[in-house]
Amino acid sequence: MAKGPRQRNQYRRRRSGETDYRRRLKLLKSGNSRAVVRVSNTRVVCQVVSWEKDGDKVELSVTGDDLVSKYAWPESNSRKNIPASYLVGYALGKSALAAGHDQAVLDIGLAASTPGNRVFAALKGMVDAGLEIPHGDTVLPEEDRLNGSHIDDSYASSVEKTKSKIEEAF
Repeated sequence: MAKGPRQRNQYRRRRSGETDYRRRLKLLKSGNSRAVVRVSNTRVVCQVVSWEKDGDKVELSVTGDDLVSKYAWPESNSRKNIPASYLVGYALGKSALAAGHDQAVLDIGLAASTPGNRVFAALKGMVDAGLEIPHGDTVLPEEDRLNGSHIDDSYASSVEKTKSKIEEAF
């Protein structure tokens, strides 16, 4: 904690470890919308967010729960694993293109940038849907992990079925 006349207090979100302001400033300077990906304990959330003077504005949002309610993802399947993250990113990419957003920059927040993780599975879904996001191909997960064949053979059919439902919606 800052003490004394020459010390400055840090912002509250920096003190609590919720925001990296240097990374945020770099993303905002690009001038593009941000493709925000967050993974919680129960689901993955993908959003297209734009900056405004009054604060960030969420343009579009797709969650793992939307897969179940809108796109026939089986209720018993996880809403935050790699195939679900890929499908949420794919659904966000399709809805972003339908809403007129054709490019964005990826915002993973404070998540670890380990190659092949769920955040990059969502990125792969957005890129496959047609959204232009700068990235390197080395961080994307393998195709069999995106299809869920590493989990079970029934996952692969669920992924294909849900992906076709997403395409039908847009």
